[in-house]
Amino acid sequence: MTSPAPQVNRLRPRRSCLAVPGSNPRFLEKAQGLPADQVFLDLEDACAPLAKPEARHTVVKFLNEGDWTGKTRVVRVNDWTTEWTYRDVVTVVEGAGPNLDCIMLPKVQDAQQVVALDLLLTQIEKTMGFEVGRIGIEAQIENAKGLNNVNEIATASPRVETIIFGPADFMASINMKSLVVGEQPPGYPADAYHYILMKILMAARANDLQAIDGPYLQIRNVDGYREVAGRAAALGFDGKWVLHPGQVEASNEIFSPSQEDFDHAELILDAYEYYTSEAGGKKGSAMLGDEMIDEASRKMALVVSGKGRAAGMQRTSKFEAPEA
Repeated sequence: MTSPAPQVNRLRPRRSCLAVPGSNPRFLEKAQGLPADQVFLDLEDACAPLAKPEARHTVVKFLNEGDWTGKTRVVRVNDWTTEWTYRDVVTVVEGAGPNLDCIMLPKVQDAQQVVALDLLLTQIEKTMGFEVGRIGIEAQIENAKGLNNVNEIATASPRVETIIFGPADFMASINMKSLVVGEQPPGYPADAYHYILMKILMAARANDLQAIDGPYLQIRNVDGYREVAGRAAALGFDGKWVLHPGQVEASNEIFSPSQEDFDHAELILDAYEYYTSEAGGKKGSAMLGDEMIDEASRKMALVVSGKGRAAGMQRTSKFEAPEA
């Protein structure tokens, strides 16, 4: 039985999701000053096996004592096939639960792995007197089995907030002919990731979750990062991982609407509200300049407007009703 869902904003800004090794105090200190929407303190791949036990306590210290203002605070634990997972969750949540927004679970292969994490979180919250269900879950898809089960994973718990593509392990799991994480494999003339990204996106959108693209490992190739991130953003993804400070600004820009698009979306919303009102003639469709707008236009504008507002954008124009 999964936990009840409290009134929590599950659609937090995640244009840039900064990975920080949980065992590196210097990086944990620096991350607090970077303009990333989300920071996840990593106990998995970024921590050597011998460093993991101590890293748990380092993560707790920085969650409790650091200044993460304006950032979604996440910890990536180890996956359920390892011996570290339950200790990761218990130590971090008992030690820093009130200063933690989500747990990221890597290598999710089926819904039961999400249910297990939900149940463990619920036990800890009840034991510690924390609000039950407040801490969210981010599910990372990193192999073929996980992708095949992504729809069930997305609905496994009301805590689930995001579905994340993990390209490195995924590429290895399907024997993709490439050693450059995030780049297209040689010899394939189309986008080798399109099906994967779209399947994740559909599972996310069908359940009102966010979809996040994984890392691009050539950290100094910002142009390459922009190209890969741009593809995910064009499909409708909400954000992408960043592994280096130089990628943060690019990710925030790419996953935000342009000022022109934001202004236009806001105008559509205002115009539609006016024209469907008594004063505007109770019209189902109307003209905004040379463009016809209707209910479908309003829905599309809401998406762009929502992303702009979440990014803190301010409109630079306003709708003026036509004179009678």
